[in-house]
Amino acid sequence: MANMSPSHLWLMRGAFIGLALLAMFCHLLPLSTLPSRLAPPDVLLAFTFAWVLRRPDYAPALSIAFVFFLADLLLQRPPGLMAALVLLGCTYLMTRAAGMREASFAGEWLAVCLTIIGITVLNRVTLWVLAVDQAQLGPVLIQMILTMLFYPVAALVTHFVLRVRKLTPGDAEAIGARA
Repeated sequence: MANMSPSHLWLMRGAFIGLALLAMFCHLLPLSTLPSRLAPPDVLLAFTFAWVLRRPDYAPALSIAFVFFLADLLLQRPPGLMAALVLLGCTYLMTRAAGMREASFAGEWLAVCLTIIGITVLNRVTLWVLAVDQAQLGPVLIQMILTMLFYPVAALVTHFVLRVRKLTPGDAEAIGARA
């Protein structure tokens, strides 16, 4: 795997953007005209974290920023805020990814859950400081919890279906030499 071709790398980067666009499309589908009391999990965030922890070279910072800025625009969130927070969270997880290669899935899941909590809190505080209208706290907390619970599903799909596997130490050194 260390001798991965550049075309495969770009194919997987395109696959990340395609998966993100599919998640946004599904989120925007008008499945019901009645307002829901239950906020759905942030599937895009869960899959992004799963990709970043397994293969950070498949989801570079520019792709993550583009995808989440587009999501901010399409989902009518303050443009750039969630994109910046997710990019910070992904950077944090990327710095911890090397240490999590040998850790159990529970350790990975805990790191992702703490990052999701941090993003949610920073988003709420930033919107509060800037006096921007916010969604009610209940649905936001439900979405945060459901996203944390959905992460194992995203990790399983990423690993078994999309075949995005964790880096081995040899792969990590080869990527570091290329960068």
